[in-house]
Parts: sequence; structure tokens; C-alpha cells
Amino acid sequence: MNRTVLGVLVSGRGSNLQAILDAIMAERLKAKIGVVISDTPDALALRRVAGFDIATAVIERRRFADKRAFEQAIARELGLHHVELLVLAGFTRILSGEFISQFAGRIMNIHPALLPAFPGLDAQAQAVDYGVRVSGCTVHFVDEGVDTGPIILQEAVPVLADDDEHALAERILHVEHKLYPRAIGLYCEGRLRIEGRKVIIGEKRQVL
Repeated sequence: MNRTVLGVLVSGRGSNLQAILDAIMAERLKAKIGVVISDTPDALALRRVAGFDIATAVIERRRFADKRAFEQAIARELGLHHVELLVLAGFTRILSGEFISQFAGRIMNIHPALLPAFPGLDAQAQAVDYGVRVSGCTVHFVDEGVDTGPIILQEAVPVLADDDEHALAERILHVEHKLYPRAIGLYCEGRLRIEGRKVIIGEKRQVL
């Protein structure tokens, strides 16, 4: 079976990268990671794939004259590894419209809130401060806005009375680790179709 080649962009600890890798190793996800790219050289995420046959690259923004050159370097690295789907896993930089257009419909992100509520940074703190009873996480395709792309999957997480942002973040993260590989799997199975703002999930194809 052909496996979809993933490119993963990271900046930090890479817990969602680990969840994706675990799903691949357990054969729950028919994909392979072609390359992991970090914009920080000391990202824990890079150590998570040490010992696996997975290419890694560090592409630091400060080494480039401007954002365009930085993103071109990322795009070249993705091309070298024949990446089909780009997965953002704790990547902290906002990608430009020019970059996103090169991979239209082929970039996924996960956000720790039920979009369109609480986009942007500190979503868990936003939820706690607002007093909502339910939050959660959202996997979406990336467009030129901040957390505005077409939604693929969402799952709710209760907000408890004594929650602070850290407690809620940990509860949401547990769900993220299940939801993200599931959404990537739908893409790998060819079951996702974008129609305007909606993502249509098709039936699983029968293997004869």
C-alpha cells in the first residue's frame, strides 16, 4: 500500500508529532513521515524521531534576510522529501499567503479550542476567562487567516469549575493526540474534499 508522505513543522516539545508517529508505528495511520522541520535547533520534537529513519532539518528564521527566503527554504526541504501533506505540530510561526498557496488544501493544523471560538494564542486561557462550560480542539486545513481554515474534525472537552488554563490544556491535549492522527488518516484515505468553507468526509473505499 502506498503511504502518504508527511512533512511536519515543529517548534517545541512535539507531543502531537509523537502521537502521529505512534499511530504510524501501530499501523493505525497509513502514512510515513518524510521530514521533520524545526525553526528552533533545541526543539524536543527533533529528539522524538532520533533513531528512526526520518530526516530532520533545522531552518531558523534569523538565518534569512526575510520571511520569504525563510519560507522558500522550508518549501525546498519539503520538495526534497516529496511531501504530500504538511502537518503543523506546535509550529509557532504564521505562514504567509504565498507559502500557503503553494500547498493549498494540503496543510493541516490543530487548535486547542472549538473554532471559530477562541482563535489565536492562549486559546485555553481565553476559554477559562470567558467562562465557557465546554471547549475542545479542532483540526482544520490552513488558509491565509489565523485559525480560519475549513474544519475537518472537532471534539469537545468539558471545562471544570476549578480549571485553570494549564489543567484545561492538558485535558485538551489528550484529545488532540487522538484527533489529529484520525484527521490525517482521512486525508491519506482520500476521503476529504473541500467545498467552500466545508470539508466533506467521504465513505471509506472498499479494498478488493
